[in-house]
Amino acid sequence: MVSIDSSGAPAQATAPAGTSKLYLAAWRWHFYAGLYVIPFFAMLAITGMAMAWIAYIDGRDGERIAVQQQAVAQSVSVQADAALAAIPGGTLRQYVAPRAADLAAIFRVDLDGKATMVAVDPYTATVLAEYPRRSGWYDFFDNVHSDLLLGVTGDRMIEIAASLGMVLIATGLYMWWPRNAGWRGTLVPSLGRGGRAMWRSLHGVVGFWISLFLVFFLVSGLSWAGVWGGMMVQAWSQFPAEKWDNVPLSDETHASMNHGPKEVPWALEQTPMPASGSQAGEAGLAAGSEVTIDNMDRLARAIGFDGRYQMNVPTGETGVYTFSRDSMSTDSTDPMSDRTVHVDRYTGNILADVRYEDYSWAGKAMAVGIALHMGTMGLWSVLANTAVCLSVLFLCASSVVMWWKRRAGGLRLSAPPLPRDMPLWQGATFVALAVSMAFPMAGLTLLVVMVVDMLVLSRIPALKRALS
Repeated sequence: MVSIDSSGAPAQATAPAGTSKLYLAAWRWHFYAGLYVIPFFAMLAITGMAMAWIAYIDGRDGERIAVQQQAVAQSVSVQADAALAAIPGGTLRQYVAPRAADLAAIFRVDLDGKATMVAVDPYTATVLAEYPRRSGWYDFFDNVHSDLLLGVTGDRMIEIAASLGMVLIATGLYMWWPRNAGWRGTLVPSLGRGGRAMWRSLHGVVGFWISLFLVFFLVSGLSWAGVWGGMMVQAWSQFPAEKWDNVPLSDETHASMNHGPKEVPWALEQTPMPASGSQAGEAGLAAGSEVTIDNMDRLARAIGFDGRYQMNVPTGETGVYTFSRDSMSTDSTDPMSDRTVHVDRYTGNILADVRYEDYSWAGKAMAVGIALHMGTMGLWSVLANTAVCLSVLFLCASSVVMWWKRRAGGLRLSAPPLPRDMPLWQGATFVALAVSMAFPMAGLTLLVVMVVDMLVLSRIPALKRALS
């Protein structure tokens, strides 16, 4: 219904009036949403690729430091003593078992509110390295990716960009959807005409092919955001603590094990922690066995935690030992093997054993979705994420090229024209309301733009001309 002239712009003369105006309205929203979204999408693509490759090649906390494999490893307690000796006065908080037999063990030691990671050779109990927790390049890119190093303000800015990204996808698909021209031009780029028409074809085809993947990345990424994730997603994926029969519960939730970035699976984050100090639970250790870090490691291995897993040491009188392995923390490449076990620090009884199959459907979707989003499911997922990120960077760059070739010159923004006597405005209002309800930050942004347009731009002709 909409034809394209030699410049790549919509040829309104040959399109029915209603369709042409709807097209122009979609183009205008696509343009203005892109103004805000492009720098954020470029940043997210670059930092996302960096994190995926760093995690795959080097890991996050030095867990890929190589050691010379020997016949017998030192006990975990001996290794822990070496880590504590490296940080005099420190308190042991966590043990991260080696991913493979030729890699270092990692211990977290806290002192004066600062967490230090200590890499230890498991065969000689020699300290190989020590460094502040979450201080590597992965975490730098992670902090930029999540909040631009601006805290809550940055989180909200990125959430707005991701929410408006859904508007970009919807309007882009509407504009590029084949009408009378057939599917070939939609699925295969037309490179023969050159100029802006070629760039528009490339932009449309790449955007069409990755639209579904981009929706997935935006939705799974929004699950981490403060408003959409914290207020909407977690309510769907919360694990019911009532599944733990007659187990005393702590005032702390699983979120207390997060330190900075989210580390606890979404399905457990708002669930209360079990508490030590009763006879509840199932027997974990043999009768008469002392509850030590060595016996806790043996218990973890006996109940199925092979290879890399994490052991959180109890804090406080009612704290528990927690064994965990999940793909979000790069412990494994299979999100469906996620598992968290809590053990009473006094009796050695197993208080709770939560596995992937125990999650709600939303919790299961989050576990798999986050693993795909982070690229922690092996090399294939890193390569797939890289392809999507490079495609997003191309979309950002090609949109700037198209604008440059179309701009009117001077100080004007050269936005697509505003259609007059817009038909079907009721439908457009319904769509705007639906987007606002599904993605509150996008709705709030649209509302602010409308208010600014009515109260400011319409009253300052020079400013309105510059932004049109």
